[in-house]
Amino acid sequence: MFRRLVVSIVAAFMLISLAMPALAAVGQDAWPAKIRIGFIPTEGNADIKKRFEPLTSHLQDILGVEVEAFSASDYAGIITAMTHKHIDFAYFGPKSYTEAAEKAGAQALVMELNKQGQPGYTGIIIVRKDSDMKKLADIKGHVFAFTDPNSTSGYLVPNVLFARDMNVKPKNFFKQVKFSGSHGASILSVKNKGVEVAATNNIDLDRMIEKGQVSMNDFRILWRSELIPGAPMAARSDLPESLKAAFAGAMLMFNADKAGIEKLQNGGYQFTNDTSYDIVRYLKRLKKELAAK
Repeated sequence: MFRRLVVSIVAAFMLISLAMPALAAVGQDAWPAKIRIGFIPTEGNADIKKRFEPLTSHLQDILGVEVEAFSASDYAGIITAMTHKHIDFAYFGPKSYTEAAEKAGAQALVMELNKQGQPGYTGIIIVRKDSDMKKLADIKGHVFAFTDPNSTSGYLVPNVLFARDMNVKPKNFFKQVKFSGSHGASILSVKNKGVEVAATNNIDLDRMIEKGQVSMNDFRILWRSELIPGAPMAARSDLPESLKAAFAGAMLMFNADKAGIEKLQNGGYQFTNDTSYDIVRYLKRLKKELAAK
């Protein structure tokens, strides 16, 4: 009861922060008996659900409803699941969130922090450390891996780099371009010589290192982006306002669970909203404009 009281208090403050009409908020009796949370497959379906298990258990305990984790074979599968109301909340990347906001009415609630407590992460381009590629220009003519068309660091940001800063088209610049499906797959593919170059990000590389699947000594980072807004946890906008606020409050409460945060391999969460991802929308427009030239 005490924990439910705490989350109710936090939820009230979240409602104010979101400029939501608290008096008009639907009560807990309108909440579903079970909520489903979707997770984009940054490292494979089973692995990501396992990593988020302490968080989903925490949410079930705090919210008092059954919580079911759901993933898909690609990012689009999570967007589609929310569009058709097969999931209620989702862990998106920044680009996939903007797609879900447009197509599925997704509403960003909290943002993932990196281990330094910064509200974001950096995209990187990696090669094997024993590769002859020492600088960005050296990747020309090699086999390159993007992650997923809806990935920010694994697709959008490197495409802006290629078009704006290098004035090249990937299909002409590389020997072959592949899509790996997840950041974990891209990282392992570089290590195992399935591809020679890949776009990923520092957080997912750190996670693969901490799981013991790779070592930093396996790779050379040839390029690093500016800070990208952290991955959001988002809700369908048509859910009860009280549920969305309570969910956000419970997410912030999870910051106190040091073991749980360590398993997530991030720096916790902070409040966010849709405008935090306007920079990603700008990059999407820029990519489109550059591609038309």
